[in-house]
Amino acid sequence: MTERIALIGFGEVGRLFARQWIRQGVAVTVYDRLFDDSARGAALRADAATLGATVATDHAGACRGQPLVISAVTADQAVTAARQCAPALAPGQTYVDLNSVSPSTKAEVAAALDPSGVDFVEWAVMAPVAEPGIAVPILAGGPRAAAWAGRLNPLGMRIDAVADRIGVASATKLCRSIVIKGMEALMVDLAAAGAEHGVLPAVLASLTASYPGMDWAQILAVMPTRVARHGVRRAAEMREVAVMMREAGLSGALAEAIAVRHETFAAAARAAEAATPSAPPSPSERSPAHVA
Repeated sequence: MTERIALIGFGEVGRLFARQWIRQGVAVTVYDRLFDDSARGAALRADAATLGATVATDHAGACRGQPLVISAVTADQAVTAARQCAPALAPGQTYVDLNSVSPSTKAEVAAALDPSGVDFVEWAVMAPVAEPGIAVPILAGGPRAAAWAGRLNPLGMRIDAVADRIGVASATKLCRSIVIKGMEALMVDLAAAGAEHGVLPAVLASLTASYPGMDWAQILAVMPTRVARHGVRRAAEMREVAVMMREAGLSGALAEAIAVRHETFAAAARAAEAATPSAPPSPSERSPAHVA
């Protein structure tokens, strides 16, 4: 039997997952709110059609009658997407939210879907998706999490159903993000300060001596580039971390600061790229590309 999946969101994750699912014989329908954008919509719709996906004209058209609907939007749009999909959903369908949001936001998504009678599953993507694609490790939670893992893992996915309740997978993901996104922000500032003072080789040597199991030169080379490309989305994720922390009675100040650093660095990189599109930004903020 051919699996049928609807994707809400045609960004990095949606595009990559759609391509690889289609290669596995999955019938994929996609919708993104940017499909309606006068400047970008036509090109995005054409990209989706070229992959072999069915292009829906709205949320309802994407969702109606699909066994599995997956929301792959941005953290700040997760609840809105669920509300827009809910009227077209019905019992017997499953809605998956894979967005990097707090357990309370996952609960808010579930509440938005509750009147429809649809089953809800949370996914937490636990590594960058660019290289593994659908084989990226995913933690899943909810009563139907294990059943869908059993259906999708044979297609090449790596879904681990970790809980019957909502919140465990998302909390695990966001606690990890404190470390990963925090390190990315640290590397952004290390690149700038170390270059300014001419001490990067000495700092990297010291870090390697203290933590020899980590390739600090590679980390420094890669992480600022990730922030330049994905900083806005990751800032939204870190604000979800701040929500999670505050709801636990803890300070969200560090998470908020990490969010601001990602956001400002990405904005400076985008501005520099727009000014000089042929010259990719350097990890160092010594160039005008990364004045924040």
